[in-house]
Amino acid sequence: MSSWDGIDEFVAVANSGNFSRAAMATGTSTTHMSRAVMRLEAKVQTQLFVRTTRTVRLTEAGVEFLEQCRKIIADRDEVIGRISSHGEPEGELRITCSTFIGEKFVAPIVRRFVAMYPKVHITMTLTNRVVDLVAEGIDLAVRTGAMSDSRLIGTRIGSRSLITCASPHYLSQADYPKKIGDLDVHSCLIGTADQWHFKHRGKHLAYRPKGRWRCDNGSVVLDAALEDMGICQLPDFYLMPHIRTGALKVLLDQYQPDHQSIWAICPQRRHLPSKLEYLIEYLRSELPSRLCNGPI
Repeated sequence: MSSWDGIDEFVAVANSGNFSRAAMATGTSTTHMSRAVMRLEAKVQTQLFVRTTRTVRLTEAGVEFLEQCRKIIADRDEVIGRISSHGEPEGELRITCSTFIGEKFVAPIVRRFVAMYPKVHITMTLTNRVVDLVAEGIDLAVRTGAMSDSRLIGTRIGSRSLITCASPHYLSQADYPKKIGDLDVHSCLIGTADQWHFKHRGKHLAYRPKGRWRCDNGSVVLDAALEDMGICQLPDFYLMPHIRTGALKVLLDQYQPDHQSIWAICPQRRHLPSKLEYLIEYLRSELPSRLCNGPI
């Protein structure tokens, strides 16, 4: 039995949570996947999955073994890639990003990257959930804000601004806010953040908005602002197309907060695989102009 036998299948089942889906993803049969994992369990003399008729879940030993196997596969693919393609990116990359920026900006850039490097295979997950990259075997996340996890490293690939705005029709029916406290008498459209951010005389200020409309999806908050329901604060890439057309008016721009960095984040490792280095550099070169120009 090869030293590698069963490791790829084990990781595929762990990623898919199901033998059948893992077989489809790898182009093999369910029987092959099951037998390969059983041989691997026999070799390591440890049960890696708890199997029932409906679900497959990792044992405690399986969780620990999975992280090491993912590293083995990544290192193996990187070594093979460097030898066989003289450094040209190849292999699988698993990426995650928030839904809106992923759909409108990151995914189109990554599609062009895949077209440039046909040996690269991408699995992309768009979610507003903060994904544990190490636990879930994700190679790259695009995120905004401060990094707090020491297991991760980040490369700045762009920035965003938070803008406060409302529609002209809404403003025609309410007093135009001239200072932050004036928001108290307005209908605020609230997204995922419980606080809105401002800056005055070099000092950062936080304001807790109140309103009848709250949603954890920025596009829904934007639609409410366009439908004259109130004032919102959202990242500029949501708003700029509508500000340019006059559908939304910028408010309290004298209190504009600092720009926030957008990061390409990866799990810590001694050397980044070339496929990750290439993708991060491509995102860094393409994303800023795309954010300025609006959704693709």
